[in-house]
Amino acid sequence: MVALENRRYGISEVCRLVDVPAHTLRQWESRFPQLKPKRDRANRRYYTPADINVIRRIKQLLRHEGMTTRGASRALSQELYGQGRPKTRQEAIDLLDEIEAEVRALLDLLDEE
Repeated sequence: MVALENRRYGISEVCRLVDVPAHTLRQWESRFPQLKPKRDRANRRYYTPADINVIRRIKQLLRHEGMTTRGASRALSQELYGQGRPKTRQEAIDLLDEIEAEVRALLDLLDEE
């Protein structure tokens, strides 16, 4: 049995899952660097569950939130790759405080076990 994270989907299957026509998916592939499906030996596209999540997010940004392609691409990049380094000393301190709180919570969970 194929694990879900290793599952591969063809373009027609993805179109049904996300309710987007194939020509739109192909267009998004050319406009969103975050969406790059792999190809098999016959040069057919196949999509992973992660690709499908990206497609769903693109659809939401464009159709439901009304963003432009450029704006949606930027928003998606920030979501997928993070905001980058903190810009101020206070942002760095706040980020470290959040990380410390998460680590403490994880340690507490481990202590309970």
